[in-house]
Amino acid sequence: MADTAETVKKTIDQASAKAEKTQAAGAKVFRDSVEKSVAGMSELNAHGKKNLEAMVESATAAQKGAEAIGQQTLAYSKKSWEDGVAAAQSLTQARSVQELVELQTAFAKTSVEAWLGAFNKTTELYTASVKDAFKPINERVTATVETFQAAR
Repeated sequence: MADTAETVKKTIDQASAKAEKTQAAGAKVFRDSVEKSVAGMSELNAHGKKNLEAMVESATAAQKGAEAIGQQTLAYSKKSWEDGVAAAQSLTQARSVQELVELQTAFAKTSVEAWLGAFNKTTELYTASVKDAFKPINERVTATVETFQAAR
């Protein structure tokens, strides 16, 4: 009976040791999983913050572009109005129909040239504005794609 009691005690001690090892290993796995989850959430939060910053930067660039286009359009409109008034004054001083036609033709030519110049400048401003507005977003998309590719 003493041998049986000793065998039972050894078996219980071995089972207790195995249970402690299993519990320690389970606790370590759980701790590691929690740490990885926290690190992943931190990384996700940082990524989200960078995305928000890119959106703000993009909106700011778009606003600046819209302001530049508005200023350019206003400047063109003002100059066009002033040129129209000056042309009207010069037309009233024409001495003949031929001179009137020549003045009107010259005014029409300069008006079209001025409009084309303003149109080209507006197009350049618009193109630059769109490029500047999408740059931060494109950078974030590229960073996200690189992150996903690195994770594979």
